[in-house]
Amino acid sequence: MLTAAGIFPDYARKSAQARGMEDTAGQHGSSIQKQSPVDRQQAGSASRLGGSSRAVQPDAADKAKPEVQAAKPKKAPGSVPVAAPAPEQIITSLKVMATGYTAGYESTGKTAKHPEYGITYSGVKVRRDKNAVSTIAADPKVLPLGSILYIPGYGYGIVADTGSAIKGRKIDLYFSTTKQVYKEWGKKSVVVQVIKRGDGKCTESMLKSLGHAIQTYNAVPQYLLEEAI
Repeated sequence: MLTAAGIFPDYARKSAQARGMEDTAGQHGSSIQKQSPVDRQQAGSASRLGGSSRAVQPDAADKAKPEVQAAKPKKAPGSVPVAAPAPEQIITSLKVMATGYTAGYESTGKTAKHPEYGITYSGVKVRRDKNAVSTIAADPKVLPLGSILYIPGYGYGIVADTGSAIKGRKIDLYFSTTKQVYKEWGKKSVVVQVIKRGDGKCTESMLKSLGHAIQTYNAVPQYLLEEAI
């Protein structure tokens, strides 16, 4: 009997070669399957990069990364650097409606040419200082002139002014410009801490002494509250 190799010698040789290739392919397939997950991952990375010659070594990658500097924390708008009063310094807490005003015509009806422009009812000049003390207006029947308050989000204020619309539990906070009034405050209900009740007067010397103390101690020292400043 003739075998297939005898009748079709070329075909038999090709079949044998094909079987040999399949065996070889099976052996390669086994070797790939035996590779560890790390080896397969590295092989895939090299393939995606176009060959192992373009793969970046870990040391080189670290050197290639730009240094990232930590972003500096931003201060919140209207934040005040001075510390709040100590609990034992608070005489009372009062919920009030607080608005903002300026020395300009829109708030006082006076222009910069007016002789009393920027002068409060008590006679002191208006001022806004987040690091010290600012002048505010209040109803003298509720908070007499010279009263010292801590207003969260605004800082320390001393009652130096009054206003026809400031009656009852209302206060008016001084700002240098109308832009600051709208941007930093507007109109809001706030709980203020009264740390000294005024005796009906506010002078430049009081403002100077209070402002210097706050800048020195970052708050109002107790000795100053006990003295008649």
